[in-house]
Order: sequence, then structure tokens, then C-alpha cells
Amino acid sequence: MSFQASTIGEFVSGKNLATLSHGQVLFDKTLLSVVVVLIAIGMIMVTSSSMYYAQNTFNGHSFHFINRHIIYLVISFCVAALVLTQPIIRWQKYGPYLLVAGIVLLIVVLFAGKTVNGSRRWLGVGPLTFQVSEVVKLFVVVYLAGYLVRRTDEIQNQFAGFFKPLMLLALISFLLLKEPDFGATVVILSTSMAMLFLGGAKLWQFIGLGIAVSATLVGLVFSEDYRLKRILVFLDPWKEPFGDGYQLTQSLIAYGRGNIFGEGLGNSLQKLSYLPEAHTDFIFAVLAEEQGLIGVFIVLLLFFILFYRSMNIGRTALMQQRSYSAYLAYGIGFWLTFQALINIGVTSGALPTKGLTLPFVSYGGNSLLICSMAIALLLRIDYENRLVANNLLNAEDSEIKYSSESNEKKIVKMKKRKQ
Repeated sequence: MSFQASTIGEFVSGKNLATLSHGQVLFDKTLLSVVVVLIAIGMIMVTSSSMYYAQNTFNGHSFHFINRHIIYLVISFCVAALVLTQPIIRWQKYGPYLLVAGIVLLIVVLFAGKTVNGSRRWLGVGPLTFQVSEVVKLFVVVYLAGYLVRRTDEIQNQFAGFFKPLMLLALISFLLLKEPDFGATVVILSTSMAMLFLGGAKLWQFIGLGIAVSATLVGLVFSEDYRLKRILVFLDPWKEPFGDGYQLTQSLIAYGRGNIFGEGLGNSLQKLSYLPEAHTDFIFAVLAEEQGLIGVFIVLLLFFILFYRSMNIGRTALMQQRSYSAYLAYGIGFWLTFQALINIGVTSGALPTKGLTLPFVSYGGNSLLICSMAIALLLRIDYENRLVANNLLNAEDSEIKYSSESNEKKIVKMKKRKQ
């Protein structure tokens, strides 16, 4: 017996599920609540951090950014609602094609992309623009989850199984660095390594890869002057408080002013043209100034709960023998958490400066849209978990199944049969 919701209403209410107890829901209320709270915090902080800048930039239109942010939210909700109605098996089926499309977009953006602040990361579609690297993050996770299912035995027993996805990641990283987008590269590589480790790759492979990646990163740092300057500024931003270290020092001042309880909502001084990108990449610094350590702790706790729930959803899927859904949930959890921690680390001076948004909090339509799709996928996986648990969906029918045997094992079995 199987049941698939065709509308968002059926997904939420569990309509026509006669075998479920009255009032039982088919989605993770905790996960959804956490995301709603993060979005609400984002709306408040985007409004607070952008009003002064918008008033001076857009002829007195103080609500320019929050109005656009609300439009992005509506679009994100509509797209997320569509994603919720699509079975996970469809993402598994088209994962390789999505990755190819992502690589093509990365190539196209290098030649036809729009340049902003020295980086060519955006493609224009009429009056709209979208950041290719945001789409690629999702496509890599969707593809890699499928690869881990298709090549389980090869990954666990042969170096080739570990090496093949590294070649694709190297190509993607090369294209991202040509934009350049070092932040997205770090997030994609970190997420991919975490997924490969959960997929059963050997520890010694990660040690060797870690040494190689470290050497590569050092080379990349010294290959471009702006990257080397970022590292030097990161080590001691106060050497050039009005030069290359200006943004970081202003961010640190915001943290210092926040203290434990903060200056109060709307009372940040750093957002008054002192801190660049106050409503985007450095919005967390404004939050720390206005809400203090308490506000910082609340946001960190919310992201921890998001990570925990995604791991729990993945574990449930794995126990139901739904490996693709499990790896996809793990990948999304790692991706969103890594990006949040890197953004917070950058604004607090714990990591070198990178251009990454804080998921669901920072202003930015592309990030909000893709992150909403990721959460919709998590909710869909949890939904199918509950259907399987209630015998309303066969686990075997919810995913494409592959043989996990290596070629060597198949040859051995064939020889035994002949004997």
C-alpha cells in the first residue's frame, strides 16, 4: 500500500490516511518551528540592520530591503511547497542530471555572469538574478547522496570509490574559485567530506586528503594577493583598522558593544554605515550588538536543533533501509550547519573573511530560496519516513535500489556457481 501527497494541504493534514490515529501529523513540527523562528529573526534583523542604509541609498525608502525580503519569502514558500509534493525517488533519479546542469551553469557564469564587488557569481534572467553557487550546493548534495548508494561497496573497499567524486569536486571547486567564491567552495568540500565519511570511506583516505587539501589551500592563499591579505588581516585586524581590517574590526566592535544582554533592538551603532554588508554577510554582528550574548546563544541553539533533527531524520530513514533519503538528510544537515558556523566564525573573527550568508537570517533571495528547498526536502524525507512507519508506503518503492556488491565479489560468486 502506498500514499503520496499531491497537494500541500494533504501533506500537512494527512488527508485520507484512515489508518493514522486522530490528530497525528506527518511532518517534523520541531524542525519546522525552528526554521520559522529563524526566518522571523531574519526578518527582524534585516529590517533593523538595513533601514539606515536603505534610507540613504534609495531616496528615503527605509523598507526597501525588507520589502524585497518578504517577496523572496513568498517565492521561497511557494517553491518549498512544490518540493514537498515531489517524492524523494524523483530527486534520486535526476541527481546526476542536476549536477551536470550545475557544472554547465558554473561555466556559463564565468562568461556571461554579472560582476558584483569583483566577483562574477550571478546570472541574469530578465530583471532577476540568481547566484549559481547556491544552486550548486544543493545539486552536489543531491548527487552525492545517490553516488553513496550506488557505490557503497566500492567506497568502503576500494580507493577508486573515494577518488571518483573527488575529481568532480575538484572541477566544481576550480570553477567556483574562478568566480571567485572561496566560501561556497569550503562549504561544498566540507559537506562532501562529511557525507563520504558517513558513507564508509576509510580514515587513512581522509588523512591523506586532508594533507593534500591543506597544501592546496596554502597554495591558493599565496596565489592571489586578496586571499593573502585576508589571512593577514584575520591574524591581526587591528594593524589596519581603517584599511583591509576595517570590516572585521567593526564587526568585533559590534560584538563588544553587545555584551550579555545587548544594546536593544534597533540600537546598533555599527549598522549606521560603519559596518559594511550589515544586512547580508555580517548581519550576525548586528544581532550580537543588539541582542547580546543571549541572542547569540539562542541562534546557535536553533541551528544545533536543526542539525540534530536532520541527523535524526537521516537515522530513521537508514533504519528503514532508505539509504538515499538518509544520506540526503545528513548532507543537508551538514551543509546548513557548516555554512552557519562559518558565517558566525567570520563575523566573530574566528575564521578568515568569506562571502557567506547566514541561512534564513541574512538578506538574500537566492540563499533563502535554496535553503527553503533544502528544508522542504528534509520535511519530505521525514514525511516518507512516517508513511513507511505506518505501512502506508513500501520502503522498497520509495527509492531506487542498487546492488552493493563490488565487481570482485560478483566474480567470486560466479566462479563458485560454475564449480
